Amino acid sequence: MKNKSTMWILASLLFGIVSGLVGHWLLAPDARESVVSVLDTVTHMFLNLIKMIIAPLIFATLVSGIAGAAKSAGVGKLFGRSMIWFLSASVLVGAFGFLTAHVLNVGDGLNLVPGGDAGLESKPLDYQEFVTNIIPTSVFSALTTNNPLQILVFGALFGIALLNLRKKGHSSIANAIDELMGVMLKVTGYVMMAAPVGVFAGIASAFTAEGLDAFATYASFIGGFYLSLSALWVLMIAVAVGFLGRAAFRLVRIVREPMVIAFATSSSEAALPKLIEGLTKFGIEKRTTGFVLPLGYSFNVDGSMMYMTFASIFLINAYGIDMDLGQQIAMTAMLLLSSKGMAGVPRGSLVVVAAVVPAFGIPAAGIGVLLVIDQLLDMGRTATNILGNAIATAVIGRSHDKAAPREEPLPERDAQEARELETAVR
Repeated sequence: MKNKSTMWILASLLFGIVSGLVGHWLLAPDARESVVSVLDTVTHMFLNLIKMIIAPLIFATLVSGIAGAAKSAGVGKLFGRSMIWFLSASVLVGAFGFLTAHVLNVGDGLNLVPGGDAGLESKPLDYQEFVTNIIPTSVFSALTTNNPLQILVFGALFGIALLNLRKKGHSSIANAIDELMGVMLKVTGYVMMAAPVGVFAGIASAFTAEGLDAFATYASFIGGFYLSLSALWVLMIAVAVGFLGRAAFRLVRIVREPMVIAFATSSSEAALPKLIEGLTKFGIEKRTTGFVLPLGYSFNVDGSMMYMTFASIFLINAYGIDMDLGQQIAMTAMLLLSSKGMAGVPRGSLVVVAAVVPAFGIPAAGIGVLLVIDQLLDMGRTATNILGNAIATAVIGRSHDKAAPREEPLPERDAQEARELETAVR
């Protein structure tokens, strides 16, 4: 069944590309805009379905997993390992994007002239506000806005409290959360039945609106970026093989479906339900997945980090700006730090670039140049974010789950959860 679902999604992706190109070439501009409007409506409906289940799915998975653990002491170690991985990955990916952009010399010879307005909010990011907002002022606000970090903070505290109560014999609320998780897995299965439609509408809309014009105008930049992303994927899979052995290839097969969904919709949220399902099938415990993934969605954005460094070097070359190596490295470091505060921000990568690069003498109007092709680039970086988080969760999860102690295994409850997860995956 899973292979059949993947084939439907891949077929929808290809059909969407072909349909979009045909529509762009054959339809008059007015008719084209009407078709794009309809397709965008379908895409937004699918994304709204996904957003509807994200908060309860994260909350139920995290709380149920922690409440079912024998000890909560492992949460601190899990957090530490996750942050070490995420920060290390950001540094390495940022450096890789920096080097590949220079090797390919992207933007050289374009000779852009400063002028105009970027058309995008570019005020500096407020780090104090970002850190403060990690703690939710209202759990209901965190749930309604699908804020992964805030849900994580409250869910972790709630799960630890339930764990302590369960040890004292109070298990009614914990059992209810377990039931909620089973229900959410069912609901997720129903929602993901609409994935092929959402994928088709998302990709068809992009190609109907733009056709191949954007590819022709910025071919070297787009081609260079996707070539570099392909090389990054090879390196990421090689790292996964180093930690997971041959199982890394099974992981890639499992996550290709959420990657396709992320690519077609340019939304990491849209891929989250399938990603959770795939990692569970891979063998990562649900409490680990429920903790690491929301954290990774905020701090582990490999594709976005690659894009920000790549785009910045493109603008330096395109405008012919004389910037020494030290300044470029400082700019890359600033992009790395700023990327940690962009979770949930529309066109977050572009907003971070707009906030950082003007401080280094790059015209803010250059963001308008990137905005023209951002949709095409966003698809690739979003899919890369999914792959990076899948590998991170699998590697961290394998290590943590083996080391985590388990007292009182609660066999009846574990057996019931295993049946629910197996049914959902099918």
